[in-house]
Amino acid sequence: MFDEDFGLDTMLAHFGEERERHMGAVVPPIFQNSLFTFESYEAIDRAFENPQENYIYTRGLNPTVEIAEKKIACLEGGEKAKLFASGMAAISSSILSFIRSGDHVISVKSIYGPTNNFLSKYLYEKFDISTTFVDGDDLKEIENAVKENTRLIYLESPSSCTFKLQDLEGIAAIAKLKGIKTVIDNTWATPVYQNPLKFGIDVVVHSVSKYLCGHSDVVAGVAVSSKENMRAISALEYSLLGGKIAPFEAWLVLRGLRTLSLRMERHSRSAMKLAEYLEKHPKVSKVNYPGLESFPQHELAKKQMSDFSGLFSFELTTDVDGVKRFLNHLKYFKIGVSWGGYESLVYAPIISLSKELPAEKWQAAGIHPGIVRISIGLENAEDLIRDLGMALSMI
Repeated sequence: MFDEDFGLDTMLAHFGEERERHMGAVVPPIFQNSLFTFESYEAIDRAFENPQENYIYTRGLNPTVEIAEKKIACLEGGEKAKLFASGMAAISSSILSFIRSGDHVISVKSIYGPTNNFLSKYLYEKFDISTTFVDGDDLKEIENAVKENTRLIYLESPSSCTFKLQDLEGIAAIAKLKGIKTVIDNTWATPVYQNPLKFGIDVVVHSVSKYLCGHSDVVAGVAVSSKENMRAISALEYSLLGGKIAPFEAWLVLRGLRTLSLRMERHSRSAMKLAEYLEKHPKVSKVNYPGLESFPQHELAKKQMSDFSGLFSFELTTDVDGVKRFLNHLKYFKIGVSWGGYESLVYAPIISLSKELPAEKWQAAGIHPGIVRISIGLENAEDLIRDLGMALSMI
């Protein structure tokens, strides 16, 4: 049995590996097979008595995937994790697990665009599931939004684009008192810096494509919770909707997890330098980064998180044409929609949000055309600052 009194980096290197099962291989093999065979009728019959815990078909359980799931569950402080083919597969499956036709959901406004669409349009139009969107920083507002048929509160803290926080412990207390489930997207902070389950949140989801993998070569998602919640998600939404991750992608996730805490330390340290630089720049009106003392919810951020990641946004004192000039003159920052990889990226959220959501929705979330989202990679911070300075001089 592995000694569980370990530090974070030791856990990421060794927990769940069980190398004795794989001939002592220091890196676990990729079980790139679709099914597992049995020696007898009786053996496969016994396996089907508990298909979630036996290797039968890779859509259900696979040894390579299982190692990554065990490691992420331990990292997040949960009992069980399930890897999905994308972050949206993990998000939608977790939401669907707790709601039925005619139910009501409470969600923060500034969440990931496709998640907003899933809640406000897809679920409403197909299943008559309504959603009330709130700012999320006022516990009273959330409590007042609760209805008799409210079954779920969906959170994203810090949230997309504006990086607003929610009081996780306070919201979890309200939810438990009223018998409501809670799901949170914890992609930004990662389990290295924030563990929502410890505050009473029921399910934590991540886009594994971001920091957990960290190399911009995998699309994946994960849900982490209690054994009871994950058993229900695995048996129904995961199995029936088929959003499984492939063994090779899971193996790449394992590769990324080994350096997660080291990468997060670099992302965070460089992001702070760049946020402080931008905060003082005359062509920047505001920087949205929870790590800054000037951030309105900085004290809550320190309470809920042990450190801060490498993604934030800032607002330029210019129009859309100025934003275009800024983006087009960057050298090291590449323009792209994702984040959390080794490379630095920049994006204007208005590009996709104006196509995904009605104007009143992204405006209500505090997003305007001058906002720029920036993901700080692993390059030298001084080089990135020079790059930003040159581009800012062009607007």
